[in-house]
Amino acid sequence: MATTEHRTGTVHPEGTIVYRLARLGDEEAVAAIDGSFTTDTIFEVTFTKDGFTVRSVRLDTPIHKVFPDDEPEDESDEEDADDERTVVAVDGDDICGFVVTEYNPWNRRLTVADIEVAPTHRGRGIGRALMNHALEHAAERGAGHVWLEVTNVNAPAIRAYQRMGFAFCGLDTSLYEGTESAGETALYMRRSCS
Repeated sequence: MATTEHRTGTVHPEGTIVYRLARLGDEEAVAAIDGSFTTDTIFEVTFTKDGFTVRSVRLDTPIHKVFPDDEPEDESDEEDADDERTVVAVDGDDICGFVVTEYNPWNRRLTVADIEVAPTHRGRGIGRALMNHALEHAAERGAGHVWLEVTNVNAPAIRAYQRMGFAFCGLDTSLYEGTESAGETALYMRRSCS
């Protein structure tokens, strides 16, 4: 059962996931969420004369992917606070998931910059609920579409995004060069807001 926190101080039943905007002091709990995954499938990118194809390929041996820590943010960035938003999923006193979105007014795009659910809470609809919060925010901002980037080896996330209505719209073979993810392909997915 999931619910959204209301400003009235509503008491929630035990085991209820509450979704709220991130607060000052949530940063450490958000950063501590384990975004790693294990998969026996990847999405293979093949280049064609007219573009590329993406297809699901089963691996002989499953892989376990651990994402490197994010670079510290440059606090000198003067982004409009209304353009970036983090919603957290809270189970009792513990943050168990989050979604970070950034709105770009010039092209009416809401970007899902990051979305993660703790391994102990996966498969319970929390990721979908967090994405629904992102989609609601997109509608509030008047976004034309929601866009995200995902590595081709994150088949569990890609399948979830596809179930949520996202489709492939591009790729970048060089985005991860010089990182721990070198050799992977960045896939871009979008979903229309109309």
